[in-house]
Formats: sequence, structure tokens, C-alpha cells
Amino acid sequence: MSRIIVNTESAPAAIGTYSQAVRAGNAVYLSGQIGLDPKSGQLVEGIDAQIHRVFGNLKAVAEAAGGSLADAVKLTVYLTDLAHFARVNEIMAAYFAKPYPARAAVGVAALPRGALVEADAVVVLE
Repeated sequence: MSRIIVNTESAPAAIGTYSQAVRAGNAVYLSGQIGLDPKSGQLVEGIDAQIHRVFGNLKAVAEAAGGSLADAVKLTVYLTDLAHFARVNEIMAAYFAKPYPARAAVGVAALPRGALVEADAVVVLE
């Protein structure tokens, strides 16, 4: 099975030894996104802005792969403070519709660049 690397300028460039996403067959594995503005490369401020930016970045990568967030089957959200979980649920509803993807939420001690939230996803294209 061949792998296709997905890259878009509409999401932050990879800042390490990884790709924004990799397509293998019909599955696309989206790398974790934090709340970096793709134009400035800077972390947006505040939990709400970071959650919106994370989902916006994932949306851009999914679209670059030929899909959308509606094709997401699995989502993992990492939070430095699980007290923000309710805000993730509220904001997530603006980016995902029923049936929602499977999801895990994980509390972590720290994230790159001092981010408050990160998420990765798996999308399946038809």
C-alpha cells in the first residue's frame, strides 16, 4: 500500500519530523494540531480561540486530503486542564455533525509551545 503525504498552507507547517497528514488507502491520519495561526505561526490566545483554531486547522488538513471533518471516524483531544472539556464539547458542535466521530479526551501535563489544547484525527474517504 502506498502512502501519500498531505500538506496544505491553510494549516500550520509541521514543526518537527512529521507530516500534516498521511493517506494510506482510504484512511487519512491527521497529525496533532495546536492553536497555531497558519499565517503568523503564532499561538492564538485563550482557550476558546485555541479550540476553534485546532478544529480549523484539522478541517484544512482534512480538506487538503480530499475530505472533510464529516469524514472523521476518530478524534483524540489533549487538554492541559480537563476543566476545559465542556468548552471543547460546545465548540466541537460547530465543526462536527451527528453522527459524531469516536473520541477520547486526555489530560496532559504540557503541550508544545504552551498550548492549552491539541487534537488529532483519522478520516476515512469513500
